[in-house]
Amino acid sequence: MRIGIYGGTFNPPHQGHLLAARFALEALELDRLFLIPTAEPPHKELPPGSPTPADRLAMTVIAADNLFCPGISVSDLELRRSGLSYTADTIEAIHRQYPQDELWLLMGADMFLSIQNWHEPERIMAAAHLAGFARAADQEDVLDQQADWLQAKYGAKAQVLRLYDMAEISSTQLRELLLRDEGWEYLAAPVRGYILMHGLYGTHADLKHLNVEDLRACSYSMVKAKRLAHIRGTEEEAVRLARRWGADEEQARKAGILHDCTKYLDLEEQLQLCEKYGIVLDELEQKAVKLLHAKTGAAIARHVFGMPEAICSAIFWHTTGRADMTLLEKVLYMADYVEPNRRFEEVEELRRLAYSDLDAAVLRGCELSIADMAERGQPVHRNTREARDWLREH
Repeated sequence: MRIGIYGGTFNPPHQGHLLAARFALEALELDRLFLIPTAEPPHKELPPGSPTPADRLAMTVIAADNLFCPGISVSDLELRRSGLSYTADTIEAIHRQYPQDELWLLMGADMFLSIQNWHEPERIMAAAHLAGFARAADQEDVLDQQADWLQAKYGAKAQVLRLYDMAEISSTQLRELLLRDEGWEYLAAPVRGYILMHGLYGTHADLKHLNVEDLRACSYSMVKAKRLAHIRGTEEEAVRLARRWGADEEQARKAGILHDCTKYLDLEEQLQLCEKYGIVLDELEQKAVKLLHAKTGAAIARHVFGMPEAICSAIFWHTTGRADMTLLEKVLYMADYVEPNRRFEEVEELRRLAYSDLDAAVLRGCELSIADMAERGQPVHRNTREARDWLREH
C-alpha cells in the first residue's frame, strides 16, 4: 500500500490544501492519504489568536469529509503527542504502524527546499519518500535540482508534483482576508460555517441574523458531507412547494436548511440538548435517537439561529408529523419526503400528489411511514398515527 502524509497547521484548511491532497492522491497513485494537523510546529510559532488545536482538527476533518474522497482522512497523531511536532517522529510512528507500506511525505515548495534543515532529516528520508508541490513554472527547475541533491546527499526518493493551474493563497493571507470578511471563496462552505459559529479569526457573526448563504454554511458544518445533497434537495423542494401552495418561501427555505442540523448527534448528545432546552420526551423518544433530531434541530434553530416560531415548529414536526399541521409544517414534511434524492417505490406518485393535493400527500406519507415501521418491527410514534387519523377525518 502507498500512503501519503500531508502535515501542516491547517490554520485554516483551505481549498489549496484540499486540491493539493486530491492531486497527490492521484498523481502518486496513493491508496491512502493522511492530513495531520500539527500541535506545536517547531519552525514557527502559531500567530496570536489562532484557533485551538481541537478547532483546527475539527476544521480539517470537515474539510476532508467534503472532498468526498474515501482515500483521504485526518489523523490526530501529532495533537495527541505532547511537545513540539517533529516530522521525523511522526514519520517513524506511521512507519511502525505500517511497516510494509510505502510512505510519501507531501509538502509545499518552501518546505521541500529546506527539508535538509529540519530536525534529523535523515530519519525522515530513511522512512519516507518526498513529494514537493510546484505551484508555478518558475519553481520547477529549482525543485528538480533539490530533488537530485536530496537523492545524492541522503539517498532519498523525491518527486516534484506540478500544480500550475491552481489558485494559491497562503494561510497567512487568508487569515488577513477573513478579518475583513473576505476570502471565503478559498474555504469549503462547511469550514466557513464552523469559523462563523465559533467566532474564529476575528469573525463576529451575529448567528441570529445570518444571511441565507451563511446560515447554509453553518448548517452544513454540523453534518456529514454525505447529508448535504439531501439537505439542499429538501431546501429547494420546500421552496417549490411553498410557492405552489402559498406558504412563505423564505421560511420554507430556512426550515429546509436547518431541518437536519443535529442529525449526526448520538443519543447521549441528543438527550443533553433536550435537557438543556427543556424538551420533554415521551418513553419512545427517550430511546429512539432517530426521533430526536427534529426536536433538537428546532431548539438549535430557535436558540442559536433565532428562527421564528413557524420555522422551529416545522422542523420540530418534520419527522413524525402531527394532527392539524400548519401549511409550513406540511410543506417541510413533504419536502423532506420527496426531495429529488429520495428513492423508494412510491416516490414519483407521492411527488405528483404533493403538487396536486398537499393534504392527501401528507396523509399518504404518514401511511407509508407507519407501514414501513410495522414491516421492520419498529414502534410507530403516536404523533404519526394522530396525523394520519386527523387527515382521514378532515
